[in-house]
Amino acid sequence: MRARTRLAAAALVAGLLTCAVDTADASGVGEWVRAEKADLRLVAATRAVGPGQETLRLGLHVRLEPGWKIYWRSPGTAGLPPALTWTDSTNLAGTVLRWPAPKRFELFGLQSFGYADEVVLPIEARLAEPGAAARLRAGVEYLVCRDICIPGSARVALDLGAGPPEPSPAGHLIDRFTGRVPVPAIAAGVTLAAETGNGALAITARADLPFAAPDLFVETAALSDLPAPRIALGDGGREARFVFAGVALPPGTPLTATLVDGALAIEGSATATAATRTLGAVLLIALLGGLILNLMPCVLPVLAMKVTGLAGLAGARPAAARLTLLATAAGVVLSMLALGAALAAVRAAGGAIGWGVQFQQPLFLAFMAALTGLFAFNLWGLFTIGAPRWAGGLAEAAPRRGLAGDLATGALATLLATPCSAPFVGTAAAWALTRGTGEILSVFAALGIGLALPWLALAAAPRLAGLLPRPGAWMIRLRAVMGVLLAGTCVWLLTVLAKQVGQEAALVTAAALAAAGIVLWLARGRRIALPAAAALALGAVILPGVTSPPRVIAASGSTAALAFSAEEAERRARGGETLLVDITADWCITCQVNKAMVLDRGEVAERLRSGAVAVMRGDWTRPDPAIAAYLARHGRVGIPFNAVYGPAAPQGIPLPELLTETTVLDAFSRARGSAQAAR
Repeated sequence: MRARTRLAAAALVAGLLTCAVDTADASGVGEWVRAEKADLRLVAATRAVGPGQETLRLGLHVRLEPGWKIYWRSPGTAGLPPALTWTDSTNLAGTVLRWPAPKRFELFGLQSFGYADEVVLPIEARLAEPGAAARLRAGVEYLVCRDICIPGSARVALDLGAGPPEPSPAGHLIDRFTGRVPVPAIAAGVTLAAETGNGALAITARADLPFAAPDLFVETAALSDLPAPRIALGDGGREARFVFAGVALPPGTPLTATLVDGALAIEGSATATAATRTLGAVLLIALLGGLILNLMPCVLPVLAMKVTGLAGLAGARPAAARLTLLATAAGVVLSMLALGAALAAVRAAGGAIGWGVQFQQPLFLAFMAALTGLFAFNLWGLFTIGAPRWAGGLAEAAPRRGLAGDLATGALATLLATPCSAPFVGTAAAWALTRGTGEILSVFAALGIGLALPWLALAAAPRLAGLLPRPGAWMIRLRAVMGVLLAGTCVWLLTVLAKQVGQEAALVTAAALAAAGIVLWLARGRRIALPAAAALALGAVILPGVTSPPRVIAASGSTAALAFSAEEAERRARGGETLLVDITADWCITCQVNKAMVLDRGEVAERLRSGAVAVMRGDWTRPDPAIAAYLARHGRVGIPFNAVYGPAAPQGIPLPELLTETTVLDAFSRARGSAQAAR
């Protein structure tokens, strides 16, 4: 009898234990496992696997004894992050471990990054058979440290049956720590730029909203340990500058930066660029860049302004010639300053900025098309305006046009030159646009002076203009040719406009400008001609603004291209592919030259067409925050921008603005790795 009673009691206890285990599993919460200085368990966001459910939201829940910590994915000076193995699990195809933002710990001057007290490491699990029950078993290896470090291990388990995917008691806990996983910097409106040199690494973060008490964790394969940064806030707290003293990295080193500021946690990448020593050095770079801008492909319409202006100075008195040249140079510098001030204002308002971004706006394109069209009509002799009228300064391109016309010529030359990003221009502009308003205006003034140097040089020796033939019949023919060049510029601007607002609206704009020219031709000399043409030109400017612009993918030339995604480029590179990222725009003339001279011809084109190197093309014809952030990560604010990715360069190898076949082929070899360099 006693034996039978004992047997019944044992069966009851076993049943209760079985119920307890079933209840724990049915709740989506695994059993606690005691290990070195910590308790661990596996939890799920739902109690069961729902019908057709393909993924599970899991979490490794760790509770640490007071004073002990475990490590982040990048532990710092020393340490090891937790590692999970999923042997003996069923219905599990794969897992992705997420890392909440870490805390910084310091011991004896050494930096380490990790978690104290309690943490949940979110896990995304893919099921081999969607909707079916899952048996989850994970081995956990970790290092726990205080004054000493102790390796620990545990085996956690969780069984989830098939059924309604009701929220589990651990769902809120998983959500809380998932909310601490850094989001992409672009999603939070944060841009990152890195500079290396002068014995330090400096990373500047800019945000739409002010920072409070930010910290930055930097990961790079080139260096495993960085000291704590010096942190300085500026621009009302919207700029945070982190300086890592004593850190020497070569320019071009890719970095991953995780910024933590209270509840904010963001992650982005940047490429370290060579630091400039002083503002004076940057101003010299900007001056040189502005001068080189005179030689870029976009200067053809600008050349029309220069030649016609200089032709009109033949035989002029030196004082008058000098005044004309100085006024044109002043127009260049003042318009460049106005562009810098506008970019500073847009940045202060939280907008994305960069070199040439005004060509992303349909209203600006329509205005420039109308302006170049009117200049062409004027060069063809369809109308003239007396110098005293301010409007004449905008349209008059002939000799004796007055100071207003000289200023307008300089301004138009500047605006037509800005689609090009010359060597040194991008370097100077990128440096300026991560600083304050004073630095922006100083650098843009230097760019303007560099662009105006040809006029300034002639102003210093105005008698050189006397070497040109005196005005005569040849000037009429020259003006007609220059008018054709400006008309071509107008047509090009209209084609870019068509990409943004659609062909119908662009054709209406073109028709309005053509009608203005016809009116000027038929009613030449009559008072009604100019007002009617001005009204038509104004309509040409306004029409695109009332049209809803569609998103258009940039033409990919002769090579099929992948849609732009920085993350996809890095993923493919790590998977063994080599690919060229081409950030372009229809308004970027240098981009088109790079395609015609390098990317669409010779051995480079052959590799792209054969598939040996894939092409990923990003269209910046219209504003795109993802592309703006990508450029900022590489220290650029303008295009063209090209980078080559591969197994040996998963973060990309940035290329110069002007491409050569040798440069591109060398980058292909470097990105692919030495083992295949000969291919």
